[in-house]
Amino acid sequence: MSTDGALVKRLEAGVRDIPDYPSPGIQFKDITPLLADPVLFGAAVEALAAAHGPGSGAEVDVVAGIEARGFIFGAPVALALGVGFVPIRKKGKLPHTTVSAEYTLEYGTAVIEVHEDAVRPGQRVLLLDDVLATGGTAEAAAGLLEGLGAEVVALSFLAELGVLNGRERLAGRVVKSLLNY
Repeated sequence: MSTDGALVKRLEAGVRDIPDYPSPGIQFKDITPLLADPVLFGAAVEALAAAHGPGSGAEVDVVAGIEARGFIFGAPVALALGVGFVPIRKKGKLPHTTVSAEYTLEYGTAVIEVHEDAVRPGQRVLLLDDVLATGGTAEAAAGLLEGLGAEVVALSFLAELGVLNGRERLAGRVVKSLLNY
């Protein structure tokens, strides 16, 4: 994702570090100051959408967001692109028939789900989340969408924690991040 240096600096100023959260030794990237600033939040949404707008060669039919903070960025990016939004949720949160995927976390396993009719075969999907860490959730979400016949055009994130090597887990996919830590 091509983002100019001035925008990156502005976005980084909206992210604060919280040491030892949620456990000792973790440096948590808190995006709530960025979300509270309508100019910064709007700039992040515009930058996430820009790579997939008309004439980009990477247009999409739908945006999917991973619960919960992927919803915060995914829905406005979908609106900016004039396409629909698909929520990928934690197990048991969707009311209709779902397909699910179990994946490994640093501390155990988790399950995510999507409605079985959320995407159609051949639809081009942009998958969004706030942070790329180990890549497990993004990998599982992409697999769910592809299992329904969709094409995941790209996985986009506000921020990437490079030290956790999530990009390696997503090898062979188009992965874009506005901020890299």
